[in-house]
Amino acid sequence: MNESEFISISNQVLEGIASAIDAAAPDVDWVFKGEGILEVEFDDGAKLVINRNTPVREIWVAAPEGGFHFRLDGTRWIDTRDSVDLGTRVSALISSAIGKRVQMSLR
Repeated sequence: MNESEFISISNQVLEGIASAIDAAAPDVDWVFKGEGILEVEFDDGAKLVINRNTPVREIWVAAPEGGFHFRLDGTRWIDTRDSVDLGTRVSALISSAIGKRVQMSLR
């Protein structure tokens, strides 16, 4: 995948995550902070930052629990360490932060 394809696909993913947050956890605040960076902020001030890393063609997630790197495998974004998909990981991180189960599916 070339750089422009990656940017287009990753933009769609970040917008999909924002929409999924609105649907699954409407009380959670998020904002796009520059090109390719989605910042999610919780009531306690904790943040989840989801951004694209163009040189390595990955989507990175920074959370209080640690950092995660996701690479496109066919149609799914898979964690490079433990093979968890991006939607499952983001759902778990948000669920942990807000104290209620959030389930989102990302494609």
